[in-house]
Amino acid sequence: MTKPLKPRRMKVIISGGGTGGHIYPAIAIAEALVARIPAVDILFVGASDRMEMGIIPQYGYKIKGLWIAGFQRRLTLKNLLFPVKLIWSWFQSKSILNEFKPDAVVGVGGYASGPMVRAAIDANIPSMIQEQNSYAGITNQILGKKVTKICVAYPNMDKFFPGNKIIVTGNPIRKDIQNKILDAVSAHRSDACEYFGLSPYKMTIVSMGGSLGARALNEAISDGYETIKNNPEVQWIWQTGKVNFDLYKDSPTAKLPNVKIYPFFEKMEYVYGASDLIISRAGALSVAEICLAGKAAILVPSPNVAEDHQTKNALALVEEQAAILVKEQEISSLIEKALSTVNDKNKLEDLARNSKKLAKPNAASDIAEQIISLVNSDKR
Repeated sequence: MTKPLKPRRMKVIISGGGTGGHIYPAIAIAEALVARIPAVDILFVGASDRMEMGIIPQYGYKIKGLWIAGFQRRLTLKNLLFPVKLIWSWFQSKSILNEFKPDAVVGVGGYASGPMVRAAIDANIPSMIQEQNSYAGITNQILGKKVTKICVAYPNMDKFFPGNKIIVTGNPIRKDIQNKILDAVSAHRSDACEYFGLSPYKMTIVSMGGSLGARALNEAISDGYETIKNNPEVQWIWQTGKVNFDLYKDSPTAKLPNVKIYPFFEKMEYVYGASDLIISRAGALSVAEICLAGKAAILVPSPNVAEDHQTKNALALVEEQAAILVKEQEISSLIEKALSTVNDKNKLEDLARNSKKLAKPNAASDIAEQIISLVNSDKR
């Protein structure tokens, strides 16, 4: 185990956010930095009207907000303000750099990442971006030409970035979540099944679409009433998302004895412990957790994301025979495909084994080491 370094007043800015998929990996990186250098001074920079402004302080970190928003891919008057916000946020970023005087700036994706990292590049401050997806976003592709280092989650990313800057680290998961997942999959399955009121002797499929829920997944489960009813030997744990729970809680499918329905999961470790097959979107963080747990998965990419990156994430696993891809326009086949998968023991085991091979449990600490190396090699 790597010992913490002696206290040194290193100062690091971590910028980005907008969604939990950017915020929680950023927190994981911060936690890993603190584990290595307890005296490190970390400042988060986010978008002033986004969720990171409320979440980050809950973990004990300081955060400053930029007046920035993304460019909408549809015609809207909001886009008229985009260039103004972009320029203003760059000046705000310059001011933050002058005040905080960081040793390094790390961009984790999201609206605030672009102007903050760009300002660091212009100020000749060591900089790094962390690309979570198998298809790099436009902002990161632009920043990648100038930053010092690029940490990526998938191999073969030199089609987007200069190869000499790339380090394959995987996507960081918060230590407490990682420990819970690993504890759950190594513990007795019966404990996890008991938590949900399920039998440990039956196959269990989990459908989850994130805290907000994925309407297409929910509709597929709801519409699958007859098929799910006619296969009582398979159990279902159905997460609807908070906003959709009232819509589905009294549906015929939700009333089946082999279905347990929840608005969200309070104990993800039990979800992974009980599941034989997971149905999920293909966001970077979800994929990282599924691989860490070593679970077979059917991935249904959201079609409503930039550059269709969830499909690319899913394909990266499909190519390694670590997941099954079901496109949203083919979702009517989802229930039958899930049942055929859990009833094919060899296929289920192959998917789970290949998924586990793709896990990067040391991602957060590896990224932290790259940040430390970045600072220590700075010749300014």
